[in-house]
Amino acid sequence: MLKPLLGCLGLIVVLSVAAVGMVSGEELCIPTGTFTIHPPESVEPQRAPVDFPHSLHFSYNCQECHHNWEGDAGLTGCMTSGCHDLEEAPESPDSPDAVYYYKNAFHTACIGCHKSILQNNQKLAASGRVLSDKLPATGPTSCVACHPKD
Repeated sequence: MLKPLLGCLGLIVVLSVAAVGMVSGEELCIPTGTFTIHPPESVEPQRAPVDFPHSLHFSYNCQECHHNWEGDAGLTGCMTSGCHDLEEAPESPDSPDAVYYYKNAFHTACIGCHKSILQNNQKLAASGRVLSDKLPATGPTSCVACHPKD
């Protein structure tokens, strides 16, 4: 019963990616594998850069991270002008500009999502329900898990 459902879901994902992959008659290049996220060039890094496994995130909606992308144009980087291009932290974390600080963008989105998955997994595990599938991986939530020490 579960295998046909998973097969249908897999087909839907493949067709969705194929549909998103065509942008105005051109192919959309989606980076696969792992790429490294560095701070802006003008910022002296305090920690190691982050190796981001992009292909492990293909089961999520692209707009969860690429929130300004409408699916009909190429993607730009998170730290491009007008997005998360603030290179210094605002004085107050509650400042309306805090979302534009590049570090807040990654930390809020990445760690927030990973913690949410962890909380959902803990609720499912505590529910006592018999689960047919393994709980989803949570992703790292600590500093050194993303920024390994040299």
